[in-house]
Amino acid sequence: MKHLLSTTDLSRGDAILILDTAEEMAAVGEREVKKLPALRGRTVVNLFFEDSTRTRISFEAAAKRLSADVINFAAKGSSVSKGESLKDTAQTLEAMSADAVVIRHWASGAPARLASSDWIDAAVINAGDGTHEHPTQALLDAFTLRRHWAALAGTSPGGSDLRGMSVAIVGDVLHSRVARSNLWLLKTLGADVTLVAPPTLLPVGVDSWPCRVNYNLDEVLQSGPDAVMMLRLQGERMNAAFFPSTREYSRRWGFDDARLATLDAAGGRSTVIMHPGPMNRGLEISSAAADSPRSTILAQVRNGVSVRMAVLYLLLSGDSSGEPGRIPTPILQENPA
Repeated sequence: MKHLLSTTDLSRGDAILILDTAEEMAAVGEREVKKLPALRGRTVVNLFFEDSTRTRISFEAAAKRLSADVINFAAKGSSVSKGESLKDTAQTLEAMSADAVVIRHWASGAPARLASSDWIDAAVINAGDGTHEHPTQALLDAFTLRRHWAALAGTSPGGSDLRGMSVAIVGDVLHSRVARSNLWLLKTLGADVTLVAPPTLLPVGVDSWPCRVNYNLDEVLQSGPDAVMMLRLQGERMNAAFFPSTREYSRRWGFDDARLATLDAAGGRSTVIMHPGPMNRGLEISSAAADSPRSTILAQVRNGVSVRMAVLYLLLSGDSSGEPGRIPTPILQENPA
């Protein structure tokens, strides 16, 4: 695997290798010295054509913890704002000998175009492209769910998948790259997925996707899903009226205090509440739900660094055939250098 562009490219074995490697990286994050020399001498470029906080900082932290050199490139204030093309930007990075390019772009397919071109020889990681995909977000969500699933069973998460888990993905599926990446990865790992949204916020052809579709959030919650993943309502991508009002949307598809109370009153149900961020508190999720003990939102942010460390490591530390290997024990040992 030279690039990470889509979760549809990942086999079950690929996904579990990344998640297992992320477990090892998470252990590094608990040490006093949170750095490894694994990617010393490598250069990682964060190439962001859209605004980002969590993803960009997470990738930067991941690369630095692996001792890579990091270059942060934002479209605003760069030559892109003067009309420079993606090709010219990529060739500039090639001249700088970038080993990996983490790209977020407003156009669906931009990372794939970069990876398939002869403009650059670096590994390309999709950090979100339009309404297409966001594979590392799906991986960190799966990592979070797998840890939760293992804790319930009293086992170690290493080597396991998500067979038997039911996940509801709720909200603006139409504009969500997170929903698409999660659906394909969760199915690969064996989970059962239900999409919950108003009909106007579901993509054309969703009936052919490997999931259930439901328009009633309360009905889905009554069935007892193991996880509920709330999606941000992406007003910046909407050029039409997809629902009568935000108040109506929140009443029917938002995870509010009443739905949290109903879930808590069920007794013993271990449903967790997820959100990829940033959140519109009071719209798709209430503050009580976001801050409740059921919430994994902060855990998702923490786990993002470990997962992105794993992705960078596996893409940039392969052997001569390009195949990734396990992390050598000496690399994992405490090394403050």
